Amino acid sequence: MKKGIIILFAATLGLAACNNYKKGEGDLQYKILKDEGKEKIKEGDFVKLNGIQTVESNTNADSTLVNTYDNERPAFFPISKSMFKGDLVSALKMLGEGDSASFKLNLDSMAKYSGQPKPAGLKTNYATFTVKIEKVLHKTANEADSTFEKKKRDFFESEYKGLIAKNKANEASKIKKYIDDNKLEVKSTASGLQYIIEKPGNAERAALTDTVMVDYTGQFTNKKGDGKINVFDTSNEKIAKEAGIHSPMAQYTARPLVLNQLAPGFIEGVQLIGVCGKVKIIIPSKLGYGENGGGPINPFTPLVFDIEIKSIKKGSAAPVAAQPMMPTPAQ
Repeated sequence: MKKGIIILFAATLGLAACNNYKKGEGDLQYKILKDEGKEKIKEGDFVKLNGIQTVESNTNADSTLVNTYDNERPAFFPISKSMFKGDLVSALKMLGEGDSASFKLNLDSMAKYSGQPKPAGLKTNYATFTVKIEKVLHKTANEADSTFEKKKRDFFESEYKGLIAKNKANEASKIKKYIDDNKLEVKSTASGLQYIIEKPGNAERAALTDTVMVDYTGQFTNKKGDGKINVFDTSNEKIAKEAGIHSPMAQYTARPLVLNQLAPGFIEGVQLIGVCGKVKIIIPSKLGYGENGGGPINPFTPLVFDIEIKSIKKGSAAPVAAQPMMPTPAQ
């Protein structure tokens, strides 16, 4: 299983709840929120779970590192040997299918054994993981590794097909809910792109071979658990910080995009306005990442972009077929 699929999660329940945690092995602290009484997870099992990971910063605010509910993508987690006493594997072994719990894990130990530095500016030395165990594929005693590996693949493929089917069925309602919740008066193109021109800009329109310098923000139609817009990429540093996706490596400025290298929906949206124009576009998946998705974008996922064209640089190369690419979402 690829590391990108195996995501770890966590969430804090606040200072008032700290005394309710019990002492586990090592530095682990735990609170069982729901116990269905089913067989507990053991080494070798394969788990589907949802969860949230947070840390508490010096500003007393919780910083969410990962939230599978916001991403609408559960994690698939193979239960291997524990790296240290009180790690996430140790915590998950306390749970069974349908159970949920909150765990506090020592960040120094996590950094030591994972090789990844812990976040800076933290108030405590713990990350909080709140997880719900959706399903457990148990490895039976004396079961051959090759047999169980096939079961894992079949399990994952079945669950992923279910996710795709659900997304496909819900896509139209997601778009409608986003429009209704934000009280938008949209127009539609023949292709199915929905848009609002906030400022038309000048009369110039970008051709497929042109490079457009744009400021943009891309978001999912669903809001985050904290009620904020669910931004996955932006050229605006302030928005990136507010959305919790700020990266010191990124350059927050208007970005050059070659039009014919982008997805059909993004191309169509850009061509609705001229220089200094602004447009909000709602891209159905058939004009975006489609039935396969890409990176953190799930299959059949509609996307929303706010775009402002700063300039257009004319190109001379022959246009090529548009690829399902857009500004790269943060991983």
